[in-house]
Amino acid sequence: MADEKLELLLNAALEATPGEREKSEILNVGFDTEKKTWEVIVKYHGDLLFLEELSIRVELLLAGYAILLVPEDEMTLLSEIEEIEYVEKPKRLYFQTIAGKQASCVLPVTIRPPYLNGEGVLIGIVDSGIDYWHPDFRNEDGSTRILALWDQSLQPNEEKGWEPPTGFLTGVEFTAEQINEALSAETREIGEQLVPVRDISGHGTAVAGIVAGNGRAIRQKESFTEGADSGMVPASDLLIVKLGVPREESFPKTTELMRAMTYLVKKAVSIGRPISVNISFGNTYGSHDGTSLLERFLDNASEVGRCVVCVGSGNEGAAMGHVSGNALQETVIEFSVGNYEGSFSIQLWKNYADIFQVILTSPGGKQAFFSTDESGRNGRVDGGRIRRILLENTELLLYVGEPTPYSTQQEIYMDFLPEGRYVNSGIWRITFIPLHIVTGNYSMYLPSQAAISENTRFYRPTPDTTLTIPSTASRVITAGAYNTVNNAYADFSGRGYLFAVNEPERLGIVQSKPDLVAPGTNIVTTMSGGGYTVVTGTSFATPFVTGAAALLMEWGIVMGNDPYLYGQKVKAYLQKGAKKLPGFTEYPNEVVGWGVLCVGDSIPRG
Repeated sequence: MADEKLELLLNAALEATPGEREKSEILNVGFDTEKKTWEVIVKYHGDLLFLEELSIRVELLLAGYAILLVPEDEMTLLSEIEEIEYVEKPKRLYFQTIAGKQASCVLPVTIRPPYLNGEGVLIGIVDSGIDYWHPDFRNEDGSTRILALWDQSLQPNEEKGWEPPTGFLTGVEFTAEQINEALSAETREIGEQLVPVRDISGHGTAVAGIVAGNGRAIRQKESFTEGADSGMVPASDLLIVKLGVPREESFPKTTELMRAMTYLVKKAVSIGRPISVNISFGNTYGSHDGTSLLERFLDNASEVGRCVVCVGSGNEGAAMGHVSGNALQETVIEFSVGNYEGSFSIQLWKNYADIFQVILTSPGGKQAFFSTDESGRNGRVDGGRIRRILLENTELLLYVGEPTPYSTQQEIYMDFLPEGRYVNSGIWRITFIPLHIVTGNYSMYLPSQAAISENTRFYRPTPDTTLTIPSTASRVITAGAYNTVNNAYADFSGRGYLFAVNEPERLGIVQSKPDLVAPGTNIVTTMSGGGYTVVTGTSFATPFVTGAAALLMEWGIVMGNDPYLYGQKVKAYLQKGAKKLPGFTEYPNEVVGWGVLCVGDSIPRG
């Protein structure tokens, strides 16, 4: 029987052959093929440090979460350890790739009393790094505004004085003093030997410019890029985490995000300042109900110190990667697979009480049959483990799961792997035949659009509930995007949901995602390597909200108007001050939440 202490995806990965994992885009994430070790996320109680005697490396995070590095032949031990409550494998995260300040009602509180600029509030950015040489992230005397920079992709080096942050085992932390030493070097080449942090993609630099650029590069020139301006909080100090460890694939993992959040909130507490954290990436894997260990961890992390966490809703709204509905009668879902698709997966999420027969039909008419009742508990699919089905030139890995201690949803995981180089292209069909139905609701997700061909998609997609994870975490501020030119929501922006919270202590509360929207199209911001660039996406709407949260905390905490203005209170103030968007009559809603970001109306008057 499958190990119920391990999430379905981890069970599937452990049952897959090495060859199958290598072909899969998701099963091999977290496995080091050279060292034969698994990196996993655990929820635990008590003390786990005794595991190091078993050659299991332990990194303790916040609130009863930890990351373990486990030799492959020791993975079976995890279910036997009483202190470990639940185990998940990491997933990849994908970056969700200025009239914005004016549209967000920032000017009324920055150019007039109370003259807010972010001073005294920390900005934490978890991203692809930062071009720390860019003038926008330096003071007038040329010194850095970055208090600390943790590059998770670098290897520690005792001879050079490169060490990871206290309590962590990977990467290198650079202090402001080390960065200033690099900046004062004769040439940039020499300086980068002292602090070799680079933002190759430019994503993190662009995010940082929107939230905290000070416009210094503009003022140094007689002419400058039209529309370029300083960021939301040009006087804030920065804490930067560059995600990643050295490896071939370019996308970071959820474990690296969890390390980064632990680092940032602990750093802010030690410095004694409030912090607003920006997260501009996510993925589509999960039930989207806030129950994964990553989402639950972020909820806990957001309550440490005086903290606000802002997460982008993702760019999956128009990606055609999600479909949902109600299968009270026979239902057929069609999806296309593009040419040259190496591998991909589909997740089916449904209420555990509902039982469907599922028929999967390949482009050539070959069929596979299974029931959603074939879970490990009744032993119909080799004890609930992987079933392997060959359809034409495509191998299907099928895993039928059960609910977890944190969710009532059942997951059916399907991994499509090529027998040769590519999965069979063309039209595939999934047919649901209801056998025992209580609700009939189902939801299916393809991988993020950054991971698959644009021609691999559902034919009749559902744009709702297309938020990327972890923007689905309850206590973060989830930011969608809108277009300031036509004052309309951006169709790519991930859409969410609206429901009444049923927790006894929170009855009567309406939970909505996203929480609000901010400018996210054609934003002028800082470019890695110098100068400015134009960007679009929820990645770049999120830093407007991150900066707005920092301005509220400056007004409340730093200026003494409200020492408790952090966490959910900041979210409430931003929701109350949000402006209405044409085309919507009811608020909050699943498309734009409570409306458009407006800082001026979010700060209490009088």
